[in-house]
Amino acid sequence: MTELGLPEDTLACLFDLDGVVTKTAVVHAAAWKDTFDAFLRDREGDGFRPFDAHDYSEYVDGLPRADGVRAFLASRGIELPDGDPGDPPDAQTVNGVGNKKNELVLEKIRTGGVEAYDGTLRYIEAARARGLKTAIVSSSANARDVLRSIDAEDLFDVRIDGVVAAERKLPGKPRPDTFLAAAEDLGVPAKQAAVFEDALAGMDAGRSGHFGYVVGLDRVGQGDALYAHGADIVVKDLAELGGGAAANEGNNA
Repeated sequence: MTELGLPEDTLACLFDLDGVVTKTAVVHAAAWKDTFDAFLRDREGDGFRPFDAHDYSEYVDGLPRADGVRAFLASRGIELPDGDPGDPPDAQTVNGVGNKKNELVLEKIRTGGVEAYDGTLRYIEAARARGLKTAIVSSSANARDVLRSIDAEDLFDVRIDGVVAAERKLPGKPRPDTFLAAAEDLGVPAKQAAVFEDALAGMDAGRSGHFGYVVGLDRVGQGDALYAHGADIVVKDLAELGGGAAANEGNNA
C-alpha cells in the first residue's frame, strides 16, 4: 500500500474526526476555553489562571467530554460530583460543565458551519478505491451530524462515536477500546489497521492497541509530542502520504 504511505498489509483506516477529517478541533478548543474560563472566574474571581493551549492538548483533546472535565479540573485541584448526564449547563457537576461546553460548541458550529480538510477526504476516497475499509472513531456525541453536514457519512463503513461508546460501555481515549471496536466491526485485526489522529490521547490509544501503523496529524505544531506518544509518522497534511490528496489544504488553523 505504498501509494498511500501505509504498510503493504494494511486492510483498514481508522480516522478520528475533529482535527483529522474536519476543522472542528479549533472550535472545540474555543468552547472548552469559554467554558472553563467562566467556571474558574466564578470560582476564583478575576485572578484566576485561564485555560490555555497546553491545558487543551494535555487534559481534554480527544477524551470523552466528562473525562476531559475531570482531568482538567483535577489539574487545578478541583473535584466536582459527576451528577447526571442530563444535568443543566449551569449545574456544578462534571456533567453540567460538560453539557455547557457541548452547548457552546453546537452554537459555534451552527453559526460558523463545519469545514472539512479536503486533502483528508481525498485520501479517504483513494483508500476506499484501493479496497481498504474505513471507520470514523470519535469521542464526540455529535459525530454523525457533523459528517452529514459535510456530506461525508457514506465515506465510512463503521462509526464508533460518543453515542456508540456509551451504548457499548467502551472507555474512551487514551484507552484503545473505541479503535479496537472499529477494527472488530470491520472484521480487521488491529495489526492490519492504521490509526489517523491529531490528539496525544489518540496516539496513546493507537500505541496501546498495537495497531499496525499510527499516523499523527500535526495541526498545531506538536509533532515531537505526537512522536513521543506513539506516532509512527507525523505529517501536517495527508497529501504527504500520497493517495492523490490535495497538496495544499489552505489555512488549517
